[in-house]
Amino acid sequence: MSRNKKLVPQAKSALDKFKMEAANEVGVNLTQGYNGDLTSKQAGSVGGQMVKKMIQSYEQNMANGSSN
Repeated sequence: MSRNKKLVPQAKSALDKFKMEAANEVGVNLTQGYNGDLTSKQAGSVGGQMVKKMIQSYEQNMANGSSN
């Protein structure tokens, strides 16, 4: 049973773009498709950058009075 099901499947392309941007910012070369040759450190840095950007966006929205 897969637990990695996207809640909004239409967002896949936007999430992929977001992941590529985050990887570029931390200097990790991602390719379209298979990236199983990444080290744990590289994969973690991409995920960490994504979370950091999401938190920054949420904080910015809160500061501007937006609840979305």
